[in-house]
Amino acid sequence: MFLRRINAELPTPDQALPGRLIAMPIADRHEVLGTPLRGPWPEGAQVAVFGMGCFWGAERLFWTLPGVISTSVGYAGGYTRNPTYEEVCSGRTAHAEVVQVVYDPSKIGYEDLLKVFWENHDPTQGMRQGNDVGTQYRSAIYTSTDEQSATAQASRDAFAPIVARAGHGEITTEIARLGDYFYAEDYHQQYLAPTKNPNGYCTHGPNGLTCPVGVARTGA
Repeated sequence: MFLRRINAELPTPDQALPGRLIAMPIADRHEVLGTPLRGPWPEGAQVAVFGMGCFWGAERLFWTLPGVISTSVGYAGGYTRNPTYEEVCSGRTAHAEVVQVVYDPSKIGYEDLLKVFWENHDPTQGMRQGNDVGTQYRSAIYTSTDEQSATAQASRDAFAPIVARAGHGEITTEIARLGDYFYAEDYHQQYLAPTKNPNGYCTHGPNGLTCPVGVARTGA
């Protein structure tokens, strides 16, 4: 699963497309879980955002986990407001394709979500994932709290020697504070649901490496 790294440049804010003020219309409820797609979320729920290449397969990985309340796909890490899929694929928005995971921390930990993230894509490829090439396919973790940031960085540091021992390159995953999250078009939401495209395109699956869980707690 680990392939040659591809380099590509992100646009600067002044080079990015302007976008629009109107958000993408999407369904009210999750196609699989039946929960809201835009909230409001239950009290105590937390949100995690991950970029793992094409967001279709990434979303399916997370909606199957116990303790996950809702998932959606969208765009983050860039400048363009409410971009379209075509605009993101142009490389002129700086966004990554991402999955937003809303979860109950009393049932599943952020560390457990990170384990799924690290073990189901190649975090060493730069601006690509498999045959999907472009800045929108970069590996990324966008955090919403200081605790998430520290935990994400600790998990990367714990996973890096495992990746190196397996003979792969350096981890290129972007870890940054989440700015705006823009929902993708409705047809992208839960794209691989059995009622939509059960045999649709998916590049995600085990990469053969095991990421330690709970590294932030043990290293604190």
